[in-house]
Amino acid sequence: QVQLVESGGALVQAGGSLRLSCAVSGLTFSNRAGSWFRQAPGKERECVATINWRGSSTFYTDSVKGRFTTSRDNAKNTMYLQMNSLKAEDTAVYYCAALNRIYPTKVAAEYDYWGQGTQVTVSS
Repeated sequence: QVQLVESGGALVQAGGSLRLSCAVSGLTFSNRAGSWFRQAPGKERECVATINWRGSSTFYTDSVKGRFTTSRDNAKNTMYLQMNSLKAEDTAVYYCAALNRIYPTKVAAEYDYWGQGTQVTVSS
């Protein structure tokens, strides 16, 4: 059974930092790309960051560039999202996702596996 489990979401003040983790089990994550999406109330799910199978290539949406960093530890089947200088507009449920390809996409519908989501709330 494939499982992606996010952790690390919390309530934090603006300007603060959080580190999200995504623990993957039930599949070999090391040959799959991964991504982080977020969804705020009343808004569509948005691709925040992607990372290829080796962690050598990443993508960030413009609103988080310079503040968020995604990484992965294939030995631990885990992916991370370090979020710094958090803003109120970063408030959302954050999801990790993986797909059966080595290179990622920003299109949510193309992902094969999803976590349950973790809430990030940034107070201003």
